[in-house]
Amino acid sequence: MPIYVVIVGASVQQSKPRGGTDRVDAPGCATGATGLTMTRLMLGRTLERICKAVLLLCLVHFVIMMILYFDVYSQRFDQIFSRFNNGRNASRNGHHYYYNLSRPNATYASYLATADQLLPTVRPEGNHTPPTTKPIPPCPEIPPGLVGRLLIEFASQMTMERVQKENPNVTEGGKYTPPDCRTKQKVAIIIPFRHRENHLRYWLHYLHPILRRQKIDYGIYIITQLGEETFNRAKLLNVGYTEALKDAEYDCFIFSDVDLIPMDDRNLYHCYDQPRHFAIAMDKFGFRLPYAGYFGGVSGLSKKQFLKINGFPNEYWGWGGEDDDIYNRITLNGMKVVRPDVRIGRYRMIKHERDKHNEPNPQRFNKIQNTKNTMKRDGISTLTYRVVQFKKYPLYTNISVEIGKPPPRPFRG
Repeated sequence: MPIYVVIVGASVQQSKPRGGTDRVDAPGCATGATGLTMTRLMLGRTLERICKAVLLLCLVHFVIMMILYFDVYSQRFDQIFSRFNNGRNASRNGHHYYYNLSRPNATYASYLATADQLLPTVRPEGNHTPPTTKPIPPCPEIPPGLVGRLLIEFASQMTMERVQKENPNVTEGGKYTPPDCRTKQKVAIIIPFRHRENHLRYWLHYLHPILRRQKIDYGIYIITQLGEETFNRAKLLNVGYTEALKDAEYDCFIFSDVDLIPMDDRNLYHCYDQPRHFAIAMDKFGFRLPYAGYFGGVSGLSKKQFLKINGFPNEYWGWGGEDDDIYNRITLNGMKVVRPDVRIGRYRMIKHERDKHNEPNPQRFNKIQNTKNTMKRDGISTLTYRVVQFKKYPLYTNISVEIGKPPPRPFRG
């Protein structure tokens, strides 16, 4: 059976013939033309809406740019007029100065600061009261700039020039005072020393930034034992205490070995209500306290606490024993040793061979047992020494001293 196709708009339909002849419906062609026209109109309207949206966005962008433009230039005009007025006032007072506001690092605040420095001081007249300076607030108990756990390594080469560049705010003699707050204590850090220049560079490299972040008002004193006699750590610490007080009014004293670096800056280097033991977890001891009465490495006492125990013993020549004697002095005088959390009191030791003329003291165990009998007659009250050199360097103060030599050992038959 033959099939006839009738086109209506965009669709195709089948219909049966009428009268047996083929016929194309004319109204179907008109409908197709109308659909094409409608499609073009819809496309035109869409393009028109897109163009309007683009124009609207351009208008909004232009308005925002004009607002920013006038805001920036209004500030520039204020600066120009202010400079003109300040320059006119300065010229009245006999001063002329210019300031380049186009410099990249120049700020209007720094311009005003410069102007204030150049303008003469005007005395208040009549009932005018002079401006009051804002008091410096006390330093916070926990400084906000602390980092916490630190990465300590000794592989890189260290020089004094590098350390000095890293610490421009440290003044001559290794002293620093926080500029933005008032400290409760003035701290002297005392290091017994001989032939450890490389260790000292690392110690200064790490400790200066740590102490500044801790907001400590401090001075660093290196007590150098001259000669090649047997080393006497505790006596050098007594010398450091005495000489530091001649240099400034300290009320807190931190005694530290030069080869110990704290691994956490939350271990605050100041004095407490009781004598403080800082280095409680050294890497050489597996980050554990070796025994309950250990007081070696790094410790701190206030001036009152130090005098209460008559300072440190002077008769421990050679390695070992003096820190246990100090611990005994503290407990025998009714005080107790306090320590930081073991996670904070961690230290790294710079590896080295045992120093010559610092061999273990064979008499240390007998002396430790007699602390109660000897601490009144052996200490800061009986200290003798001679200062050979007192010199202030950019990062520390060095005090070179002669402290004598150990008494002859008793002959054993």
